[in-house]
Amino acid sequence: MTESEDIRLIRDSVRRFVGTHMPREAARKWDKGNIFPRDVYAELGKMGLMGLTVPAEYGGQGVDIPATMAVIEELAKRSSAVTCPYIMAACYAGMNLVESGSETQKRALLPKVAKGELLFAYGLSEPNVGGDLAMVETSARREGNRILLSGTKRWCTGAQIADYVFCLARTGPKEDRYKNLTIFLVPPKSQGVAIRPLDHLGIRGVETNDAIFDDVEIGDDAILGGAQMWNQGWKQLAGRALEVEKLELSAVALGLAEAAIADAIDYAETRVQFGKPIGAHQAIRHTIADVKTKVLAMRLMLTHAANLVQDRKPSALESSMTKLFCCEGASEITLTCQRVMGAYGLSDLMDMERYVRDAISLPIVGGSSNMQKNNIANRLKLAE
Repeated sequence: MTESEDIRLIRDSVRRFVGTHMPREAARKWDKGNIFPRDVYAELGKMGLMGLTVPAEYGGQGVDIPATMAVIEELAKRSSAVTCPYIMAACYAGMNLVESGSETQKRALLPKVAKGELLFAYGLSEPNVGGDLAMVETSARREGNRILLSGTKRWCTGAQIADYVFCLARTGPKEDRYKNLTIFLVPPKSQGVAIRPLDHLGIRGVETNDAIFDDVEIGDDAILGGAQMWNQGWKQLAGRALEVEKLELSAVALGLAEAAIADAIDYAETRVQFGKPIGAHQAIRHTIADVKTKVLAMRLMLTHAANLVQDRKPSALESSMTKLFCCEGASEITLTCQRVMGAYGLSDLMDMERYVRDAISLPIVGGSSNMQKNNIANRLKLAE
């Protein structure tokens, strides 16, 4: 598949960066220890890649969604410990500030995003709230000139390294659901904020946390978009940045699938059994043919959806389809490739077991596969 020269050059530069700064041995250490390699991330920031979601007037490279997806894909092949912080900067911070920030917030924060100096952690899900975000229980109330925020956010990836938690809170009666929601940018080191780690199966290298808010005092300047966006959080959430979130996970899925296939092919060509490489056996040959076909379909879907978002064309249907297909595809492909490698595919001597752990998480996180199917059915206006 032909890419633009600009994206090809970006992809090549990220591949060189991965080879130099993210060797397999280091990536395995980050995964096992759940370690964020801040020094490696800082080197990535010097390349200006976080600026691919930031307009030039704010110090970025200009918004380029397809190029951003290429960076995510290449990083995901090697380590979520660097991929996740990149997403926290370019997508969580960059996209949301560009789409919904006030002019004051954009001028103060976007240049930092472009330099790789600013990270957002998403504070959306809660212990009792998963996909139904309109029913969040975290609340904010006004007391004079103060806003007091209380509640608990769960699966808040990277909160311990973030500069702000992107926090969705209820600011009116819950019966009104979508009407009384506001997004706040809350520094996790604020008084009254507690960050508690949660361990989990895959996507390691950046901790996932509970973020607990106990009457955290903030002002109107903490409201995403400024004071006029009080109770306007839902329309900020359900916009272009949400479509990019589905695509960034699809790009992670594509990277994991590509890496798994490359390792499986290498193993099949060098592992000799019964007098010949196992890749010469028809069962392995057909398996590789199947997964290569599926990963091409994943790439075509992601490219199509990313171009729609880039061009500001309607993309809610296509982004949900892409998230569904790519994330389910990565889970299937990595498990298939793991079987090609037999017992070695289960061993931490190889990277395959990480690909599997990361990939099987993707149909769950960032809007589950069932949620995507609901989105697709709703966009198709199917009878309920």
